[in-house]
Amino acid sequence: MKSAVFYGKHDLRVEEHEMPKVGPKDVLIQVKACGVCGTDVHIYEGDKGAAEVTPPTILGHEFSGVIAKVGEEVTEFQIGERVCIDPNCYCGSCEPCRNGVAHYCQHMIGYGTTVNGGFAEYCAVNERQVYRLGDHTTFEQGAMTEPVACCLHGMDLCQVRPGHQVAVIGGGMIGLLMVQLAKLAGAAKVALLEPVQSKREVGRKLGADVCIDPIREDAKARLKEAGMTWINTVIECVGRPSTIQQAIDLAGNKAVVMMFGLTKPDETISVKPFEIFQKELELKASYINPYTQKRALDLIDSGRLDVSSMVYEVAGLDALEDVLGKPELRANGKYIISPEK
Repeated sequence: MKSAVFYGKHDLRVEEHEMPKVGPKDVLIQVKACGVCGTDVHIYEGDKGAAEVTPPTILGHEFSGVIAKVGEEVTEFQIGERVCIDPNCYCGSCEPCRNGVAHYCQHMIGYGTTVNGGFAEYCAVNERQVYRLGDHTTFEQGAMTEPVACCLHGMDLCQVRPGHQVAVIGGGMIGLLMVQLAKLAGAAKVALLEPVQSKREVGRKLGADVCIDPIREDAKARLKEAGMTWINTVIECVGRPSTIQQAIDLAGNKAVVMMFGLTKPDETISVKPFEIFQKELELKASYINPYTQKRALDLIDSGRLDVSSMVYEVAGLDALEDVLGKPELRANGKYIISPEK
């Protein structure tokens, strides 16, 4: 089967790979769509993502497709069903799993990170990780379920309440999802800070009340003009030290600052403890997607969450290395890879 195999930093090869073995509790998925994630970019650049990757590995953890084969002990799924997957498979037996924090599982299997994933024509996964798509949900929308699930976990930690004011920094796919989730959570006003005009326009379409160019405009002044004088939550979706520091600066008293964007492992920020003390801020981060996959899929299936407006292009496997290696391409929006192209 045709696959995109990661061999090391800046070394991704599209080549023929043996078909996955299907265990008794596995389903074989013919991949139809697989999203390119910031974690994939970090791995391609030689950095650590949410999990260790040991080359050679087929990357890709945001995927959907059709069940092509089922293991002999699989009872919940049938050949031909349209599905997406949660890539993080917990053991259920280690101390974190038994204490309600399974996303810190000591024996986690990560499809697309610790084992082969979805940048291939086929991928075999444990049936526990499989979720049926709604009748009107496309494969491209289904591939967005995992990032939505991650955003939901972050939003849960933010504790946005009806009437709150929320600022989202970064108008990429994650930021645009966060804008919508903040509105769904009841935020009275949501601001989007994003330097790219086309992304601000999408953000406005998806519900942002204020869209600000943080490079050419005075963000604080614009927020004040919009009546956002007490920002309860700032969600940083860029993953840069400068924007994390900006998030702390914009936060109001007793605010939550969510550092959602993934930085490089060795990057640091300068924090003034007195500012944290004076505002009584809560600095939080969000790690993967524990138990939010079904909620994410239900939101997509219902049509209440737009996961299509931020998709720039559906491309073939041969385009993947360019997408991973060229920030100017990713700046256009979300890329989804289809092995059929």
